[in-house]
Amino acid sequence: MMLRLLRISGDSLAPEYQDGDYVLVGSVRRRSIKPGDVIVFRHHLYGLMIKQVDRVAPEGDEFHVVGTQPGSLDSRRFGPISGDLIVGKVLWHIKKRR
Repeated sequence: MMLRLLRISGDSLAPEYQDGDYVLVGSVRRRSIKPGDVIVFRHHLYGLMIKQVDRVAPEGDEFHVVGTQPGSLDSRRFGPISGDLIVGKVLWHIKKRR
C-alpha cells in the first residue's frame, strides 16, 4: 500500500476537514470504496481534490463525490468521477491546532 501525507487547502469539507489540516491517504482497490468514505482524486480542470463519496455506480467504476458546503465544487457541478482518477482513501485525519 502506498501512503501519502497531504495538506488540505480549502473548506469544502468543513467543519470536519479544514484548511491547514493534514490527511494520510492510502491507495486502495476501487471496489473497497463505499459511500461515506473520504477520497482524494485528480480532476483534469481543478487538480487534486478531497471529497466525500455520496454514491458508487453499480459497476464500481464511477463515483459521485460531494463537499459539505453548499457552494462546494463537486459532482453536482462536474458530474461523477472515474475510478481511474482516485489517488486514495483518507485513512487518518490530523487536525491543525485551532
